[in-house]
Amino acid sequence: MTTLEDSDMHTFGPELPAMFDGMKLAAVATVLYIIVRCLNLKSTTAPPEIFYQDTPLSHYLFKSCPMLTKEYIPPLLWGKSGHLQTALYGKMGRVNTPTPCGVRKFLPMQDGATATFDLFEALGDHSAGDDITMVICPGIGNHSEKNYIRTFVDYSQRQGYRCAVLNHLGALPNMELTSPRMFTYGCTWEFAAMVGYIKRACPQTLLVVVGLSLGGNIVCKFLGENQSNQERVLCCVSVCQGYSALRAQETFLQWDQCRRLYNFVLADNMKKIILSHRDSLLGMNSSNIGDADLNRLYAATSLMQIDDSIMRKFHGHDSLREYYEKESCVHYIHKVTVPLLLVNSSDDPLVHQSLLAIPRTLAEKMPNVIFALTQHGGHMGFFEGAVLFPQPLTWMDKVIIEYSNAICHWEKKRSVCQKSSRQDMNSCLQSKGGTLSG
Repeated sequence: MTTLEDSDMHTFGPELPAMFDGMKLAAVATVLYIIVRCLNLKSTTAPPEIFYQDTPLSHYLFKSCPMLTKEYIPPLLWGKSGHLQTALYGKMGRVNTPTPCGVRKFLPMQDGATATFDLFEALGDHSAGDDITMVICPGIGNHSEKNYIRTFVDYSQRQGYRCAVLNHLGALPNMELTSPRMFTYGCTWEFAAMVGYIKRACPQTLLVVVGLSLGGNIVCKFLGENQSNQERVLCCVSVCQGYSALRAQETFLQWDQCRRLYNFVLADNMKKIILSHRDSLLGMNSSNIGDADLNRLYAATSLMQIDDSIMRKFHGHDSLREYYEKESCVHYIHKVTVPLLLVNSSDDPLVHQSLLAIPRTLAEKMPNVIFALTQHGGHMGFFEGAVLFPQPLTWMDKVIIEYSNAICHWEKKRSVCQKSSRQDMNSCLQSKGGTLSG
C-alpha cells in the first residue's frame, strides 16, 4: 500500500508545482481584473458633454470658457473611479487647504432662529473692474470651515471676488440653535437673509450665486421662488445637485453603485448633527419635535426615515411626499432667467442617472441654461492630477471661476453696448467677442 502511494505521489509530483503556479497566475489575474474594473482604468478621458441652445451667449461662453470644451483629466490611478473621487472629497475635502480670513455675521430670523454666514473680502480687483460678490451655499450639513469651501473661497478671493458663505443652520460645531429647527433640503430662508444683507451692505455689488450639492437645490429654488430674488444677480452655478428630492430618495434605497451604503453613511452624519442639538430641539415651547420622534431617529438607517421623523416637521409638512415636493428646486428652476450653469458627473454614486434628465431637458428648452455632464468626477470630487497625487485646485473650482468671469465680462460689454444705439449694438458686441442676434 505504501509502495502504491509513493508511486502515485511520484507520478503527480512534477504536476503539482505547475498546478500551483497556474492557481497563482489565476489569482493575480483576478485581482488585476478587479482593480482595473473598480478603478475604471480602461475608461478614456473626454470633454464634458454639453447640453445647450445655440445662442449668442453660448457661443461667447464656449470661446471664453475652454474648460467646458476640453477634456477633463482626473488622476490616472484612481481618478476614474467615482467612488474614490467621492470618498476622497468626503474624507479630506481638498489638499493643501488654505485658511482664508473672514468675518462671521449673525442674522436674527423672524421665527427666532439665528442665521450665520462668513464674509471674505476680495484680495484684489476683479478683471471686469466691477464689485462682485460670490454668494455660496455649501453641501448638506456643511459650512465655511470645510476644506473644500476654504479652498474655493481662497481661489475666488484671489480672482477679485468678495465671498459670502452660508453656514447651514445647526451645522456649525459649538453654535447653539436659538429656535427649534435646523436647515432642511430646500429651506431658502437663511440664504435669502444672507443675500439681503449683502445687497444692503454693498449697494453697488453684483452677485454670482453658487450652490454645491444640496446647496445647488437651495440656490436654484431661491432664485425661482421670486423674480425679485434675481435682481443684481449676474449668473448662477449649481454643482452635483439632484434636482428632485422625491426621485432622489427613491433611488437612494437601491444597492447599485452602493447607493444604499452612501445613504446609511449620510444618515449617520445627519443623526450626529441633529442629536448635538437635542436639548434645543426638545426644550423650546414651539418645537414640533418630541421624544417619540427622537426615538425613531435613533433607529433610522436612511435619510428618508430621518426626514420623516424629524426634518419635515421643522416646517410643518404633513407627509414626507409633501416635504420633498415643496422643497425641491425642480418646481422652481424653470423660472430662473439669469445665466445658469448646471454641472453633474456621470459617475456620481449619489445622483442617479435618471435625475439627469431634468437638467438635460431644461438646457434643451431654456436659452439661459447650460448643462455640463462630465464622465468622471464622482460627487463633488473633480480632482485633477497626473498619476497619483491630485492638484490643490479641482476642475470644479476652476470651471466655476472661469464661467463666472466670462459672464461678468459679457454683462460688462452689454452695458457698454447699451449706451450705443440699438442699430449699432450687434456690431458693438461682435467687436468685443460676442453677438446679440441668433
